[in-house]
Amino acid sequence: MKIFNEIYGQEPVKEIFSQLINSSKIPHALLFSGISGIGKDFFAIKLAQALNLKYLDNNKALEINRQIANYSEPYIKYIFPLPRGKNETENSGPTEKLSNDEIQFIQEEIKKKSTNPYYKISIPKSSIIKISSIRDIKKFLSFDFSDIIYRIILISDAHLMNESAQNALLKSLEEPPQGIIFILTTSYPNLLRETIRSRCWEINFKPLMNSDVKNILIKYFEIDSNLAEKLSIFSEGSVVNAMNLLDNNFEDLLEKTIQILRYSFGRKYNSALNQFASYLKESNSNSIKLIISMIIIWLSDLQRLKYKMNDYYFKDYFDTLDKFNSKFPNLILNNLIIKLEHFSNLIGKNVNLNLIVLNLIYELSYLTTPLK
Repeated sequence: MKIFNEIYGQEPVKEIFSQLINSSKIPHALLFSGISGIGKDFFAIKLAQALNLKYLDNNKALEINRQIANYSEPYIKYIFPLPRGKNETENSGPTEKLSNDEIQFIQEEIKKKSTNPYYKISIPKSSIIKISSIRDIKKFLSFDFSDIIYRIILISDAHLMNESAQNALLKSLEEPPQGIIFILTTSYPNLLRETIRSRCWEINFKPLMNSDVKNILIKYFEIDSNLAEKLSIFSEGSVVNAMNLLDNNFEDLLEKTIQILRYSFGRKYNSALNQFASYLKESNSNSIKLIISMIIIWLSDLQRLKYKMNDYYFKDYFDTLDKFNSKFPNLILNNLIIKLEHFSNLIGKNVNLNLIVLNLIYELSYLTTPLK
């Protein structure tokens, strides 16, 4: 369908829903799974619009689709993590106890999302989807609107519902009114209760092609083409990952990664530690996690070079890869990569960052330590 043309990638998903819309067989509950930053929420919006174009005349559909694109009720109920307000109780509404400034900030974030469908809403102190947001669905369901055939309840980052919120959602999922479609989007479907997953038809969204990430960065984030291409290579198919790299000074991260590798392989421990110094001082766990990810990618490039593959992430540093491979042609890297992934997973789990970094440096140094 033409309306899906605005969505980058996800061709199998487009085909599935084009057929479903044509057959008028739309499941009442959908679960869109896949990594963050690949357009799951955007697809939910386009699906809602596509349904209206099928069942309403053009003028009415265009107006309703404008409302849907703006995440406007009563056409779409958009649920996502919110902060807890002062003196908030379980009986308070989702935003009832929030300050005017907080509400205005939330509205501005939604506006950014409506303008840029690949924008990731980020609200301070918002780590869960509150039960009050789920209970508010009942109010949404109680209204009857004859001018629209389908209305959407979109729950973004659905895995952030706590146990109480998931229990409350189950009641609404069991017998939804005619014309209501629940769409849950998540990067971690396993964190949802099996009773919720069993009531939804799960569709897996794939990571984007690098070219798609590049084009999205240029079109929606107005990023220079050359920089967009570099970011896309390290994005792992996610616009969110690409923007995270940009926000953490991507070029500097690249250079630090190479320096950390050089110093660690040369067993210059203090010099390697100094490359992490500013991040450790600021307790910047995100940047440290990104560097670990880049080190893993560099090691993966080393394996690609060993097997004469052509595509490299660190293509601007190919000489470094080639020299290392010539000097140490028989290294087995799988165990080291597993250890580095373990270090990355420890970040954010009350493990001292200095200890993680020191262990990382030592593990890298062992790779080039001569066997006795």
